[in-house]
Amino acid sequence: MKKITILLAAGCMLFASSCSLKNSSAPEEKEKEEYAERVKAAFTKGWHAYTTYAMGMDAVNPISQKGHNWYAEPLLMTPVDAYSTMCLMGLDSIRNQAKELILTHLNFDKDMEVQQFEIAIRLIGGLVSSYQLDGDRRFLDLAVDLGNRLLPVFDTPTGIPYRMINLKTGKKSGNVTNPCEVGSMLVEYGMLSKLTGDPKYYEKCKRGIEAVYERRGKTGLVGGQINCDTGEWLDTKAHIRGGIDAFYEYLLKGYILFGDEDLKKMWENSLTAINTYLEDKTPNGTWMGEADMNTGKRTATIFGALDCFWNGCLVLSGETERAKALQESIFKMWTLHGIEPESIDYTTMEIRDAVYLIRPEAIEATYYVWKATGDRKYYDMGKTMFESIEKYCQVENGYVQLRDVRDKTKWDTLESFFFAETMKYCYLFFAPDSVFSFKDYVLNTEAHPMKNTWDKDWRGDYKMFKK
Repeated sequence: MKKITILLAAGCMLFASSCSLKNSSAPEEKEKEEYAERVKAAFTKGWHAYTTYAMGMDAVNPISQKGHNWYAEPLLMTPVDAYSTMCLMGLDSIRNQAKELILTHLNFDKDMEVQQFEIAIRLIGGLVSSYQLDGDRRFLDLAVDLGNRLLPVFDTPTGIPYRMINLKTGKKSGNVTNPCEVGSMLVEYGMLSKLTGDPKYYEKCKRGIEAVYERRGKTGLVGGQINCDTGEWLDTKAHIRGGIDAFYEYLLKGYILFGDEDLKKMWENSLTAINTYLEDKTPNGTWMGEADMNTGKRTATIFGALDCFWNGCLVLSGETERAKALQESIFKMWTLHGIEPESIDYTTMEIRDAVYLIRPEAIEATYYVWKATGDRKYYDMGKTMFESIEKYCQVENGYVQLRDVRDKTKWDTLESFFFAETMKYCYLFFAPDSVFSFKDYVLNTEAHPMKNTWDKDWRGDYKMFKK
């Protein structure tokens, strides 16, 4: 297996701008400029729907012209999630509007229970990224306050964090969790540790990850559900979709960002196990399936929108040929009905879940492969995906999800990841290379750019916290 190096992980994403494009000519700059402006217009239209109908709430329902919150009180999900994309797009007017809203109204001193994983990737991630892109220390202060309120979830017999916590009282609940909700905060908590100099955030999160990894199955894979108090697996089905996905993603991205050799070892072992037991080559293409974590026996042939993130991991690991094979399948699923369903049975190509939530992962996957290979066909796939959203998800006053990709029935909601991820990845297809570089940033699982500001010349012997 290829050994990961930080040089490869950061440098492989620069190919498209530094080498001659393969198999086709480069896209014309005029076309890229036009598409970049169209994506910014789509983002702005969605933001206008939010400010018109849901200002100060978490998300907008454009058709019914109202907003909704995740919990009893708002946490400004959409403004925080949208801010990093506004920075990259150079949308200064609405960026200033969002900044004022966040810095004057965002408050975490609320007596309500929240899901710590989702709050960490969206709000801590969004605030840390906003601080790095904007420079205003108040963003970081908010992130630290929130991180401190979430920390009690890690105080368990095993170190595996609970799922839920009250932001005011610190009372935690939910002692049955999944690997994603254990490991998918490492980048965010690690950034808090690096930017504040306090190792507690990183150390607590890493302990939970190690506790899950140590309990992996005989195949080297982790299962779908685990008890936080006992460490007992309650679901031994292994896969890379929701519930497990970002556990693996953050082993790799955590290593790239922090240089932690423990993460590198866990990632390399996990990559071998996933390639061995979950990759599934069929007459319909290359897919990522499901297997028992102990026996490796195939338990399901389901592939969906959330699985698509895997291509980014493959590209960052230098597994470009695998990524290209999987990309063909991703695009096949996307074009099956003109826009991707939530999931299919890849042996029959029949839909298992017909909704489209305007998820970003397929676009994310395509972007990584495009930047790694420079092959024009992946750029064209990205254009197709954006055009699908424009055609099927756009309404008069914004964008909405789809209840059924077969008849394109609208679902009246627009969640914050439309701004954080979907539009960001669409934009990066067409934006100038100067806007964003993987040499400088790691994108968290919510697509918020995280920058290494503490040791740009790391070469493998880097210690997490230098005295």
